[in-house]
Amino acid sequence: MNCVTLIGNLATDVELKELDAERKVASFLLAVDRPVAKEDGTPSADFFRVSTWNRQAELCGQFLVRGRQVAVDGKLRSRSWEDADGKRRSAVEVVADRVEFLGVPDGKEGAS
Repeated sequence: MNCVTLIGNLATDVELKELDAERKVASFLLAVDRPVAKEDGTPSADFFRVSTWNRQAELCGQFLVRGRQVAVDGKLRSRSWEDADGKRRSAVEVVADRVEFLGVPDGKEGAS
């Protein structure tokens, strides 16, 4: 079973790419707080690369900005490639089936 659910804040703005007339992909970095602080008491977080496709990608590109809180449901995907220097690279990312926008966008508090 490959299921993941994360709640966190965008650590980057959304990068939206149009691959062709029908396919779009959005990606962003999600910061998820760890339950235990660092030894010096400062909070710590894990960072996950998230991508989503098509209509969900469009909505993320339109409404999400760095700092916005979201919930992500999806699956983990691993991939590997060879970089320009010939080194083998790999990454694990979350492919989101659903992104729920949480919290209030910055500057919108008190708005009706």
